[in-house]
Amino acid sequence: MILEMLSYPFLVRALLGGALVSLCASLLGVSLVLKRYSMIGDGLSHVSFGALSVAVAVGWSPLAVSIPVVTVAAFFLLRITENSRIRSDAAIAMISASSLAAGIVVTSLTTGMTTDVSSYMFGSILAMSRQDVILAGVLSVVVLCLFIFCYHKIFAVTFDESFAKATGVRVKIYNVLIAALTAVTIVLGMRMMGAMLISSLIIFPALTAMEIFKSFRSVVVCSGILSVLCFCGGMIVSYGLSVPAGASVVLVNLAVFAAVSLVKFPQ
Repeated sequence: MILEMLSYPFLVRALLGGALVSLCASLLGVSLVLKRYSMIGDGLSHVSFGALSVAVAVGWSPLAVSIPVVTVAAFFLLRITENSRIRSDAAIAMISASSLAAGIVVTSLTTGMTTDVSSYMFGSILAMSRQDVILAGVLSVVVLCLFIFCYHKIFAVTFDESFAKATGVRVKIYNVLIAALTAVTIVLGMRMMGAMLISSLIIFPALTAMEIFKSFRSVVVCSGILSVLCFCGGMIVSYGLSVPAGASVVLVNLAVFAAVSLVKFPQ
């Protein structure tokens, strides 16, 4: 069945693009979960949906519009939580609901729920074009290189911002970097998972890896491996049962997390 899957070019594109995006999301997810920003993926995906709704309505490229808009939203979200009394979860919920509502209103007044808009909302394998995969590959390499290059700084910022500041680390810059990398990853992953499910790529692998290991490095490596394996497993389930790919990937991640939690690996 796997060989049969690989005979279809659109499935090969989906596997390549999805595996790269899953890897990026899982690496960033460890920091986001530990910093209690695990739902930022959900919020930013709704921002992206609002941006692409406007882009589709006026005939612009959805990715070209979504990436800068979501990046700005990530910066704005950090500024809200740093400089006001609004908690991070409340800020994410506020931006998420507002953006989704704006996207729905724009869509209803212009194009309606077309196939293109629906693919971003719920995900679609067929929506992955060759250009999407190339863009996902280039940006994923950039995300991975920046994460590896800034690994020690990200580690310090994740666990103790006060200590990181005392040692001379520019905490705000690295928080912004994490937010920007997350924004790019979210926009790329929406083609595959949809706005409703993309946050699962951030949350599940990180939580599963934390059940197995305790050190940050081990959790990051394990999260990346699990994310790619679960994505490929979800694609196989999707193809075998003829069910949506995004939902299949989420359920495979859930099954692995449940299995690991039940086994209770020795620490």
